[in-house]
Amino acid sequence: MDAVSDRRTEMGHASPAVEQIALMIEELPTLLGRFLVGFNELTRIAQAPNMPNHVIWTLGHLSLYHHRSVERILRLEPGPLPEGDFVTADGRAGDAWRFDTESVCFSSTPIADSAIYPTLERGIEIHTAACGRLAASVREVGDELFVRQVEWGTSGPRFSAAILAMRIVHHVGSHAGQILDLRRARGMPRVIN
Repeated sequence: MDAVSDRRTEMGHASPAVEQIALMIEELPTLLGRFLVGFNELTRIAQAPNMPNHVIWTLGHLSLYHHRSVERILRLEPGPLPEGDFVTADGRAGDAWRFDTESVCFSSTPIADSAIYPTLERGIEIHTAACGRLAASVREVGDELFVRQVEWGTSGPRFSAAILAMRIVHHVGSHAGQILDLRRARGMPRVIN
């Protein structure tokens, strides 16, 4: 790196490599959004035989794990999530504005009850904000992203925060594939030719 790049990193500006990771994360809502075309308030909770998740569960699940990744990257203790976006209760306390973390966490089962999930538009807003927060955390850490060690899970692997950020990108891709399968199973129009 040159002296200007070093100074930018010291001042809290991201190096080109960090900036590329942050931009990839900021682009996730647009990339996922192409698979959401055609879903509405009724079909946001629709499932198909042998398909694991519905669309609104997926948006909440991804948003939750984006926020939990921020905590790992910034070395924060797990804490409350944005109150306007999440509530933590019994898995059925979500509403038109917020996800219940227990209804979208790992190993939760999507429920075909629209009353416990946000509207589709609100779910997209929450996911977009979570991506923004994650991208900001990547920029905040700067080049330390490549050496800062983080853990995932109770006994999970230890790896760099950069790898965690990239795993989040892959996580979104995995769930985008599930939505694509759901679209096919429901006979929805193709979004990729």
